[in-house]
Amino acid sequence: MYLAELTFKVIADTDFSSAEAAIRRYIETLIFNGQLLGREFPTAWQQDRFASRVVLPATDALLQKHHSPAAMFALQQLAAAGLAYPQCQTLGMDLMSPHTDPCQQARSYILYSRFSDTCSPLRCAEHLAPVPLYQIPARDGDHQQLIRWQLQYQALDEIQMQQNRVLRKTAERSLQQLHSRLNRQGRQLARQLEQASGAAVYYALYSGSSTDCAAERNKSCPGCGGNWRLAEPLHQRFDFQCEPCRLLGNIAWDCQSPSAEQGDS
Repeated sequence: MYLAELTFKVIADTDFSSAEAAIRRYIETLIFNGQLLGREFPTAWQQDRFASRVVLPATDALLQKHHSPAAMFALQQLAAAGLAYPQCQTLGMDLMSPHTDPCQQARSYILYSRFSDTCSPLRCAEHLAPVPLYQIPARDGDHQQLIRWQLQYQALDEIQMQQNRVLRKTAERSLQQLHSRLNRQGRQLARQLEQASGAAVYYALYSGSSTDCAAERNKSCPGCGGNWRLAEPLHQRFDFQCEPCRLLGNIAWDCQSPSAEQGDS
């Protein structure tokens, strides 16, 4: 990931309200296409231009060939707000973000996200490194549905991770149950990504707690009931994989603690 600055030079009469709205519309279309990461883009007025700090998944992320139709429209509308096309200056590698996947084209992918992630939810299955979404053809012109799903997923994940948890069971059920609305949406998006990319896309089904830690290590695939235990964990994170169901899973984190292991013996 790279930290960059977008500058929008004022080329005609404008006001802060019009300029702010035009910049926001443009940047949000880039976020919803995976060309920019995160939800915040601090913007400052600098004499004759506006400057926004953003995070790029790759140095070529803002090339117009990657723009969605919505982004191209928003780009054209900048002039109506008295702004020139943005200039991008890459400031350097973002030390707080994971590196983008090095593969030119992954052989398979994993749809996976956690509450602290600031990157694409699509990962290369070989490296578990994030894949820029703009590299994958979008079914509806951009990847807004996937980004909005990720925001909901991360919000629920953060709720169930807090020490003094509110709505813990609601959040946990949404994340853990295969047929929750959240996971149904996620699996549908994974299928769409598989159709668009031509490569298998596995959905990572999170498991935080279990009522039976003794049986947790030998649990069946929740999709088909088959045996899906891996001989060795994938990326030291996924203990289960079902090829037909395109599912990955883990031994519940509560059952991986020393106290849980002692309780099983």
